[in-house]
Amino acid sequence: MPFIEVPADIGAPQTGHLRLGDPSTIEVTSRYLTRDGRPFIPVMGEFHFSRYPAAEWAEELRKIRAGGITMVATYLFWNVHEEERGRFDFTGDRDVRAFVRACGEAGLEVVARLGPWVHGESRHGGFPDWVVAAPVRHRTDDPAYLALIRPYLTEVVNRLRGLDPIVAIQVENELYDQPGHLLTLKHLIRELGLDAPLWTATGWGHAQLPADELLPVFGGYSEAAWDTAHDGWPQQSRAHYFFGPGRDDDSIGADLRTDAVAATDESHLTRYPWATCELGGGMYTSYHRRPIVEADDLAALSLVKIGCGSSLQGFYMYHGGSQKIGTRSTLQESHATGYPNDCPVVNYDFQAPLGDGGQFRPSWFALRQQHLWLADHGHRLAPMTLHLPSDAPRDTADRTTLRWAVRADGDSGYLFVNNHQPVETLPDHDQKLFTVRLGAADLAVPRTPVTIPSGAYFVWPLNQPIGAARIVTATAQPLCDLVVEGVPTAVLSETPGVPLELVVDGVLIDDLVPGLGGLRRITAPDGSAAAILVLDHAAALHATRGTLWGADRLVISAAPVVLDEGTAIVYGPPAPVFVYPPVDGHRTEGVFSVHEFSTGDLTPLPAETTLLQPAGPARDTVLDAATGRASAPADFSTARIVHVTVPEELFADPGTEVLLRIDWTGDVARAHLDGRLIADQFWHGRVWEIPLRRHHKEAVTHGLELRILPRDPEAPIYVSPQVRTGTALEVRAIEFVRRPRTVLGDPR
Repeated sequence: MPFIEVPADIGAPQTGHLRLGDPSTIEVTSRYLTRDGRPFIPVMGEFHFSRYPAAEWAEELRKIRAGGITMVATYLFWNVHEEERGRFDFTGDRDVRAFVRACGEAGLEVVARLGPWVHGESRHGGFPDWVVAAPVRHRTDDPAYLALIRPYLTEVVNRLRGLDPIVAIQVENELYDQPGHLLTLKHLIRELGLDAPLWTATGWGHAQLPADELLPVFGGYSEAAWDTAHDGWPQQSRAHYFFGPGRDDDSIGADLRTDAVAATDESHLTRYPWATCELGGGMYTSYHRRPIVEADDLAALSLVKIGCGSSLQGFYMYHGGSQKIGTRSTLQESHATGYPNDCPVVNYDFQAPLGDGGQFRPSWFALRQQHLWLADHGHRLAPMTLHLPSDAPRDTADRTTLRWAVRADGDSGYLFVNNHQPVETLPDHDQKLFTVRLGAADLAVPRTPVTIPSGAYFVWPLNQPIGAARIVTATAQPLCDLVVEGVPTAVLSETPGVPLELVVDGVLIDDLVPGLGGLRRITAPDGSAAAILVLDHAAALHATRGTLWGADRLVISAAPVVLDEGTAIVYGPPAPVFVYPPVDGHRTEGVFSVHEFSTGDLTPLPAETTLLQPAGPARDTVLDAATGRASAPADFSTARIVHVTVPEELFADPGTEVLLRIDWTGDVARAHLDGRLIADQFWHGRVWEIPLRRHHKEAVTHGLELRILPRDPEAPIYVSPQVRTGTALEVRAIEFVRRPRTVLGDPR
C-alpha cells in the first residue's frame, strides 16, 4: 500500500539571509515568499511588450490576469532599443514605461528581465551587431564592456525608475560562470537609480551565483526545439514529470554553453525557495525540430512542479508575439548568427496559452484551474514541504511505478498524483489507495481502492479547512473558495475516471453528483454553516471567479471569460454563461443562473484567393556546416504564391479580432502585406492563424500574399508523430474567423 509519513514538526525555514531590495513588502525565506508577512505563491507569465502592438497591450494584459497570472515578466531586447549605436528608441511598441504602467492598470506586477544579454531567440541574445563586433570580453567585468553597456542601462533605468508595478529585476540570463559579473550588474543598476523588492538570476546549468544576492530561478520544458532532430522525446524533459527535490535542468541553454556542466550538488539551493521563471508555456519551432506541446503536457508539468515545492510558478511564454524586423537585418536567431537553431523570422507564438494574435488556447483553461487554487490556497500551501513515498520511481526511465507525493505540514496538506507524460503513454493503475500519516493520524484516500487512469494528473486535499468544518479527504481537486451569503463554500473539481468520495469531519459523503447542482450544505462541529460545491471536470475547466453584478461569483462558460471592473467579457462564438450565486430574474440550472446572448452569424468565411504561382518541387535540404542541422530556406522561388483578398466588412465591429486561418501542410510559409513580411510559420501540424485587426487598412487595400514552400518528407526534420504526413504541400482551407467580444454585467 502506498504510504507517506509527514513529521509533526517540519521545522522553520531560514529567514533574513537573502539581500534583496529595500524597502519591501515582499520577503524571502528558504522555502517560500511572503507579502506583508503572509506566505503566498505568485504566478508569473512572460509577455514581450516589444513583440506585440502597444494599442493592444491593455486588452491582452487583462486576458493574462484572467488566466490567474499575478506577475508579468518581460525581456528588454537591446537590439530593439539601440540597433544603431547611440540612437535609442523607446517609442510605440518599444515604450517599456508605458507597458509597465499598463501592467499596473491591469492589476499586474512586473518582473523586468533587463539583461543586457537576454536571448529569447533574439539575434545574438539581444545584443546589437555593433556590440557583438566590439573588441571587449562580453558578459564579464571587462571595463571596456561595462563602459559599453552603461549608456544603454542608463536609458533603461531612466524609463523604469519610480514605477511601482516593478517587483523584481533579473540581471543577465543563462550566465553560469560569472558570479562576480552578476553582482556587478546588480550594483550598477542600483547605482543608476533602479531597485526592486526581488533580484533574480537564472540558476539552471548549475549556475554559479553570488551567494545571498540573487534569487535563483529555474525552468523546465516538456519539449526542446534546441535539441537535435532525433526521432524521440528529449531525455531531460522526462524529469519534469516526476516528483522529487531536484530543481536544475541543465538542458536549458545547453545549446549556447561552451563548457560541460560538471557540478551536480544542489545542497546550496536549500537556502532559497524553489522558484521558477521558465516552465515551458509551450515551445517555439526551430527549423530542424518542430514539436507540438499539448495542454495536458503543460498542465501536468506545472502541477508536478507545485507538488515538488515550487514557491513561484513562472511560465515562458505565457503570451506569444511577433519578432521585430530590424532596419539592416532580421532580429531572430539563426544559423547566420552562429546559433545552432534556425528560427522563424517573425513568428514567436510559442504555442503559448495566449497566442501571437491573442488567441485563447486549451492550456489557458487548464492552467487557470491551478491558478485559481493557488490564489485561495497558496498561503497554506507555500510553507508545506515535499514528502515522497518509499516506493517512488527508481529513475526517469520508470514507466510502471505510480508517481505521487505529498506536500504538507504536520496537520494538513495536499496529495499530488501524475500519471501523464508526453509521447510515452503511462498505464492505468488499478486498486490504488493512498495512506498519509499527518501527525498521529493516518488518512486513507479513498476508502475504497480506485483505478488511476492513464493520463490523469490531480491534487487532492488533506484536512482542508472550510470555515469551522474540515474536508478530511476528497477524491476531488480544490478549485477556489467563496463566501456565499456569509457561508464559506469550497469549490472542488471531480477527478475524471475516479468516483467522487468526500470525508467531512469524519462523515463519508458518497452520494454527491458533480455538476452545476453538486452543492452540499453542511454543519460544522461548532454549529456554523459551510458548503461544498463539486463541479464536473468540464465545468471546472471553464470556471473562473471574481466580482460580477456586485458580488463575488463563480462564472462558467465554454467561451473564454475575462472578469474586469464588474463585467464579464466573453470572447468568441456565443456560449451560455453560468453564474453562482445566481442572479435574480434569470433562469437557473442547478444552483447557477444562466445568461445567454447572441453575436450573429460567426461562421468562418472562405477567403477569395488568386493563384499567382504554382509550387515547384521541394528543395534539397541544406545542412548547417557547424551543427549538421537542417537550415531554413532563404529562396522562395519554388513557392506556391496565393493572393488573398481581405473584405472591409470583416472589420465592421472594431472590437472584433479577425484571423486569417490557413490549414496547410508543407515546409515554410510566409505572409506579405504590400511587400512587407508580417507573419511566417514552419509547418508543425497546427493551423496557421494570422491576426488582421492590427493591419486592417493595409490588408483591405492590398490584400495578403502567401508564399508556401513544399516539404521534403525525407528531410532531417523532427515533427510530432501524431501529425506526420508524407504530403509535400497541401492547402486545405483559407478562411476568415471572427472573434467578437460581448460584455455582460454592470460596470462598477
